Amino acid sequence: MIRIANGQGFWGDWLEAPVRLVERGPIDYLALDYLAEITMSILQKQRQADPRLGYARDFPPLVARIAPHIRERGVKVIANAGGVNPIACAQEVIRLAPGLKVAVVLGDDVFPRLDEFLAKGYEMRDMDTNEPLSQIRQQILSANAYIGAFPLAEALATGADVVVAGRSTDTALTLAPMVHRFGWKPDEYDKLAAGTIAGHIIECGAQCTGGNCQVDWQTIPGMADIGYPIVEAEPDGSFVVTKHHQTGGRINTHVVKEQLLYELGDPKNYITPDCTADFTTIRLEDAGPDRVRVSGIRGGPRPPSLKLSISYTAGWKATGMLVYSWPQALAKARAADRIVRERLQQLGLSFEEIYTEYFGVNACLGSAAPPNPDPPEVQVRIAVRGPERKAVDRFTRELIPLVLNGPPGATGFGEGRPPVREIVAYWSALLPREEIATEVHLVTQ
Repeated sequence: MIRIANGQGFWGDWLEAPVRLVERGPIDYLALDYLAEITMSILQKQRQADPRLGYARDFPPLVARIAPHIRERGVKVIANAGGVNPIACAQEVIRLAPGLKVAVVLGDDVFPRLDEFLAKGYEMRDMDTNEPLSQIRQQILSANAYIGAFPLAEALATGADVVVAGRSTDTALTLAPMVHRFGWKPDEYDKLAAGTIAGHIIECGAQCTGGNCQVDWQTIPGMADIGYPIVEAEPDGSFVVTKHHQTGGRINTHVVKEQLLYELGDPKNYITPDCTADFTTIRLEDAGPDRVRVSGIRGGPRPPSLKLSISYTAGWKATGMLVYSWPQALAKARAADRIVRERLQQLGLSFEEIYTEYFGVNACLGSAAPPNPDPPEVQVRIAVRGPERKAVDRFTRELIPLVLNGPPGATGFGEGRPPVREIVAYWSALLPREEIATEVHLVTQ
């Protein structure tokens, strides 16, 4: 049996979680999941500005903080913190925690190869709209292939203390130690599916130990010290989801079921680079306090293609707010919206969308409460988006003047004009898996 913990569900998750996982009880592997689709575009822009960046910068200081436990207890760390610059991330780990053996997995970043793929005739059509990638080629910020567990297991086989990857799947971080330690083969579909589902359960950190839980959430104990999840994995593919003793949160079949449904498409055909998993075969059993046993999982062959995660710029947006007070707060807010729209029209400005919301209209508690025709206070929020930054910037200059030249009683303008932000959109496509070749390297300073 091996113990695999997950201490980060996204870049920005609780900084203390991985530290407490290694301090409060036995674990063999610590998985840390940092990447979301939009994170890749942010990291790519950071790297373009500075070639030394492009990775999750919280990760190297964290490794330095837990380095004594890594050395003394042999805990292995596996993370996709490398983003679009895994080597720079690994070098920073070595600088802050000298003496650790660090391996990187490369090959997922296909941003420099997009024109090569297009020249080969791969249209890389969007999986939602079926539009060809050529339509947005000049707008692309990042492009990465989701890689699976076997390259990560290869990195573990080097004896590395820390494995740094780029855009691996979330589930691969948990599956990789099982492939490495149990020697699972690419055609052992049921076992791979079990490890994949184990990874899916714990990939969001404390979301499977009571965080963000709808079931009896008021009674979940110790949320300020919530325990993050641990999988106790067996060579046959069965496993137990648990957490360290005397930590907060709750693990039972209800909580685990909620996480199983998270970001789930076809439950009979959950596709990963390593296999397909059938979620309808899962058997859950409460096996003691904060312990859920999972078994019976069936799987199928891996797909012939790998999924690409592509981000691209899709225009600009801005959101501005004002607050109007009683009396006639709602009427004032609606008048403010009308005035702004008329002035934008007079300026000849057009946008893909203008959207207005009013907050505070329902002054009574309860979803069935009728709108109050004269609430004590209303916040009006107006947002625009469009392809031209200049037009969006001009909008930001039309809201604040209403403080003096619009309806009476405006407040909530202390932060001044709203910022203009770039819209980053997501494009997913498929590419034959033979086009993606991963490499494992040991990194020295």
